[in-house]
Formats: sequence, structure tokens, C-alpha cells
Amino acid sequence: MTALLDAGERLGRDELEALQLERLRATLRHAYDNVGFYRGAFDKAGLLPEDCRSLADLSRFPFTVKADLRDNYPFGMFAVPEDRVRRLHASSGTTGRPTVAGYTERDLDTWADVVARSIRAAGGRPGHKAHVAYGYGLFTGGLGAHYGAERLGCTVIPASGGMTARQVRLIQDFRPEIIMITPSYMLTLLDEFERQGIDPRSTSLKVGIFGAEPWTERMRGEIEERFAIDAVDIYGLSEVMGPGVAQECVETKDGLHIWEDHFYPEVVDPLTGDVLPDGEEGELVLTSLTKEAMPVIRYRTRDLTRLLPGTARVFRRMEKVTGRSDDMVILRGVNLFPTQVEEIVLRTPGVAPHFQLRLTRQGRMDALTVRAEARAGASTAEREAAALAIVAAVKDEVGVSVGAEIVDPETLERSVGKIKRIVDLREAD
Repeated sequence: MTALLDAGERLGRDELEALQLERLRATLRHAYDNVGFYRGAFDKAGLLPEDCRSLADLSRFPFTVKADLRDNYPFGMFAVPEDRVRRLHASSGTTGRPTVAGYTERDLDTWADVVARSIRAAGGRPGHKAHVAYGYGLFTGGLGAHYGAERLGCTVIPASGGMTARQVRLIQDFRPEIIMITPSYMLTLLDEFERQGIDPRSTSLKVGIFGAEPWTERMRGEIEERFAIDAVDIYGLSEVMGPGVAQECVETKDGLHIWEDHFYPEVVDPLTGDVLPDGEEGELVLTSLTKEAMPVIRYRTRDLTRLLPGTARVFRRMEKVTGRSDDMVILRGVNLFPTQVEEIVLRTPGVAPHFQLRLTRQGRMDALTVRAEARAGASTAEREAAALAIVAAVKDEVGVSVGAEIVDPETLERSVGKIKRIVDLREAD
């Protein structure tokens, strides 16, 4: 395996930390000199780039949050002239102004390199066919996976999302070894294979690389058992790069190795912002080390995880993200995460692994209803029993009373292959 690793993956820990400090200091200077937002933020904190003399000194510098990116829409966070930007990506902007990411030619090369590294760590090899079912377009998933797979030497099938029956036919006809897809859409594909009478375990697929949404170990188990593949996690976000910030290695499946030669991680207390020691759970904060067009300093991801020592690689691992601080629902004083409900839905007979949490207000009290899709062929009695089972399990395991509704298959709204987990209707009530 060592022969397959690139130069960055062969660094010792001391060499890596020296490289990180060198790149961090250069990034801070680049941001300060070329981005008005960072110059103002550093000046307000009484800091200059040169005040970062060690990796620990980064904690003195201010955070960047999503609102800062929106406030500087569209190009206010760019550190290079617009004519050096070779590609733009953006969020959907459904909750306000979109966040925009820009890439120079070197940024695109870096991105392709880290995604290629990720696919190789997942078990992909040159010559494999990669079926890319992430959405293409302004969303970073499709094109990020596409160019990374090509950089590794794979043959890319740019399927994008949607047209599920056609996806099944392409997998049958083109026989890819790798699929890159959201976990919830993989389960939709699974349903379609079975609807067509095709055994999902009979396909050519060997590796599934799943990202763009939190997913649980129980979901991994279902996918691996029903597809007979290795299911591994990839992590990224458009504000920092896109997919390829961190990757789970197929030989260990014990969390995602962060490519620390390009992205410096911290975990902070979500309330105080204080940096937490490795091993303690908190909010992941990332600083880019090699980005030219849009460097980000201490970006608060809102993803909850903890940092752990490296195993399959020298780079530290982040524990699998199973929740976001902004996805946490506080219902009558009880903290609830969508992944807690996912664990319950996945083990409930008659229910497909597709669900949504709907928040409403009943009088002065907040109420939550779990809406889950029935499996094809589930009877009315099975649906009623499933709803009762979900209500009882949430009460028993989370400690709060909810409602449950089992809806017809393929009725919950999907976006870029994934279901919007939380629908807040309280203001509409």
C-alpha cells in the first residue's frame, strides 16, 4: 500500500507540522494582503499574520462564519483578480444569499489531487470506472468527484442525480467498480434495483464513496449488506474546497483522515469558541493552507465531531459526522439530532430509510412529526405499526414525545440526491 501513497501522505508528523506552519503563515499573509474582510478582522483583533509563530497561535485569530461569506457576496472574499478565477461554485441560496467559491487553475489542480487521493484511500484504482451520481452544476459534488476520479486514472460515468431507473441501467451496462453518491440516494437506487427485480449484490460495484450529508453506522451496515460493497465516507464543503477535505480509508473504516497538508483542523466548543483538546467532541473549524482564489481562515463548519490520531495515514482523523450544531432541534428542552431518528427508522420494519422531521407549533408548544416513507408493498397495518414503533422508540431513546406519519414511497422532497431532513413550519402556523 505504501507504494501507492503520494509525497504528502509519506510525511512524518514533524515534517507535516513544519509544512503546515509554513503554509499557514503564507495563507494568513495572502488573506490579509488581498481580502478586505480579513484585513479588517485581523486589525480589529490587533493581529498581523506574523503573530502566528506556531500552529497553536492560530487560535488567537478570528473565526469566519457563513454569514461573512454571504455579506461579501459575490466576490468580496476572493484574494486574486477575477481574471485569474477559472471556476465558480455556489450554494443554493435557499436560506438567503448563496455562498460563492472561486478557484484558480492551481486550486483546481489541488482539488483534483485531494479527491484522487480520497478515491484511492477508499479503494479505487486507476482503470476503475467511477459512476458519479452527485449533482453537477454549481453544487461542488459532481465536478469535484469527476475531476478527482479522472486525475486518479479512472473512467468517469457522469450520471449526475435523478432518473433513477436510468442510473440502474447504466450500472448494469457499464459495470463500474466505484459509485460516488449521497447515502440517501444510494438507498433510493437500492429500492429501484429491487423494484426491477435485480439483486443489488450482483452488480459490479465494489466501493461506494458517500458524502454531502451525515449518515450513521447502521446505514453503512445496511448498504454494505444489501449491495455487497465497501461503504466509506468522504467529507468536504464548498466554502473550504468541496469534496476531498477528508476521507475514510477502506482498510480501517474508523473515521476520516483529514488531508492536513492542505486543510488545518481545529475542534472548538460550539458555545464559547474555545479550542478543545484532541478527543473531545465539538464543532469542526477548518483553515485552508493552499488555496489561492479564496483562502478561508478558521471557518466554522457547524459539523460536530472530534479529532483522533491517524491510523491508516499520518494525518489526524475526524470522527464520522453524525450531526450539525445548526441541525440540532431543541424540543421541549430535549436536544434531538436527525441521526438519532435515522437509527430508529432504519431498524423499523416496513419503513424505507427516507425520513423528514417536521416542526410545527401546537398552541404554545413546539411539536415534531417524523414523516418516513413506507417500503414498497407495505400494508396499511404494517404502516400503522411502524408509526407506533417510531413514536415509542423516540420517546424511549431520546426522551421526547413526537408524532409519526408513514407516507407513500418516493414522496419526500429530494435535492441533489438527498432529503431535506428538517422542515420548520412553525412560522407558517
